[in-house]
Amino acid sequence: MGAQRDIGTFVVWDYVVFAGMLLISAAIGIYYAFAGGGQQTSKDFLMGGRRMTAVPVALSLSASFMSAVTVLGTPAEIYRFGIMYGIFGITYFFVVVISAEVFLPVFYKLGITSTYEYLELRFNRCVRLCGTVLFIVQTILYTGIVIYAPALALNQVTGFDLWGAVVATGVVCTFYCTLGGLKAVIWTDVFQVGIMIAGFASVIIQSAVIQGGINGILSDAYNGGRLNFWNFNPNPLQRHTFWTIIIGGTFTWTSIYGTNQSQVQRYISCKSRFQAKLSLYINLVGLWIILVCSVFCGLALYSRYHDCDPWTAKKVSAADQLMPYLVLDILQDYPGVPGLFVACAYSGTLSTVSSSINALAAVTVEDLIKPRFRSLSERSLSWISQGMSVLYGALCIGMAALASLMGTLLQAALSIFGMVGGPLLGLFSLGILVPFANSIGALLGLLAGFAISLWVGIGAQLYPPLPERTLPLPLETYGCNSTYNRTDLMTATAMPFSTSAFQVHNIERTPLMDNWYSLSYLYFSTLGTLITIIVGMLISLSTGGRKQNLDPRFLLTKQDFLSNFDIFKKKQHDISYKSHPVEDLGTDNPAFNHIELNFTDQRGKVNGTRL
Repeated sequence: MGAQRDIGTFVVWDYVVFAGMLLISAAIGIYYAFAGGGQQTSKDFLMGGRRMTAVPVALSLSASFMSAVTVLGTPAEIYRFGIMYGIFGITYFFVVVISAEVFLPVFYKLGITSTYEYLELRFNRCVRLCGTVLFIVQTILYTGIVIYAPALALNQVTGFDLWGAVVATGVVCTFYCTLGGLKAVIWTDVFQVGIMIAGFASVIIQSAVIQGGINGILSDAYNGGRLNFWNFNPNPLQRHTFWTIIIGGTFTWTSIYGTNQSQVQRYISCKSRFQAKLSLYINLVGLWIILVCSVFCGLALYSRYHDCDPWTAKKVSAADQLMPYLVLDILQDYPGVPGLFVACAYSGTLSTVSSSINALAAVTVEDLIKPRFRSLSERSLSWISQGMSVLYGALCIGMAALASLMGTLLQAALSIFGMVGGPLLGLFSLGILVPFANSIGALLGLLAGFAISLWVGIGAQLYPPLPERTLPLPLETYGCNSTYNRTDLMTATAMPFSTSAFQVHNIERTPLMDNWYSLSYLYFSTLGTLITIIVGMLISLSTGGRKQNLDPRFLLTKQDFLSNFDIFKKKQHDISYKSHPVEDLGTDNPAFNHIELNFTDQRGKVNGTRL
């Protein structure tokens, strides 16, 4: 059966569909470079002039971190470990509520461009610079994985040129980010979400047709033990359980949605606070739709290969290649549709990379350039922002070369966010939720959290957890009708989850490796956040944190929650949120020299002052 099953190859129409997706993305960048007078100021370039509305921002938020990691990694995850990953649907709900009700109100009322400006306002310049540097390192590392991993998987299955794809992706992203700024990033994301859903839909529909309908797919999944939804084992060393996904996943994703510049920059570009919150809640529906699609693709993948695993049978060399293999297998009779799926994977890549490049440019201009060179005009800052986009685009392409050493796609990506995002989430939580936290506590807390996260994260890359911690489900080859026998099957089933190139082999396992380094990768973020908060609170209390005089705008207050109901009152009640007003915020801080366009007459005053 399996031995005779030949997969298709890429034909001209597939390349046409893929090239069309790249061209439309580039065209959107060109349009926004000139529409409405182009990118006159750095605020136009980095924040879309703060005139965005909820729906495009929501779709953009969904696209940005639902990257090729999701398109290729999640179905492979379901195929190997079962449907438990679907519990992330509950996690996303908690993440969106925390981001919208805790972090968004504070960032929005301050009218900041870089989230790290908040750290200087609340603590001091040194804390801000630490946050900025950590973000830049994390984002470049992550973006390298996002560019390289799908290119490798698609190259090995479809013959799609590896470095041609890497460079094309990086160049197109850099092109439309540099020309069109945040508006181009958001509207290309909207287009790319459509492509991602279309790619998923084509696979799901054709799989259902071939495998005897949805019931046939679910029946195969049930018989193969893939519908293992509930595992309430509280052991933190177990890779995925209900608790690691709900608790660890909430910390990991809140560090992305609540405090990561790439996401925050989008929702604070909305024209009112109501629109900003609405964008997050609409985005939740987008996250659920994409999760359901990717989980179902994983079940379809298992149904198709339940008796002849292409990985064990050496048809593919990594789990991340299973999805492209399935596409060329079931859609070979439909020229252009495999190209649509490849465009779907690359749309995920483009949306993530473009948001990263735009966020990196924003952070560099706001945190590193503006405070040093206060005399620069808005036009100069706009040019510098565009130059930064080009520089970071090139850096991310370079980083893709290093990403070839990082190992399995989904886990490597989330591990990086956990190791760096956790301590940063702890730092922002200290500022917003702990009135007595001071700059000494914040800095030492951040360093402690980062050191511990890095220790466990790097340890887990060097000494991957044993299969009894990761619980891969059996993969069968009895239907392959080929020369592979049952002994091959057993070795395949026991493959360690991490294929990290840094892995240390043939070493005696110690309790440290089997316990500490086997901690679920989803808890890296939880650990970093909690250590940062606890150390920060203890040191703040012992260094006079209670004596400081704090502006209540830097904290989450009861008023922030009550203002949710302003929408039901007369419109003028919400005016203080609509225009980030200069009068309320004071004009003595350079962090506020990007205030709404209708306050340009006061901008001279702002730029002229010093901290």
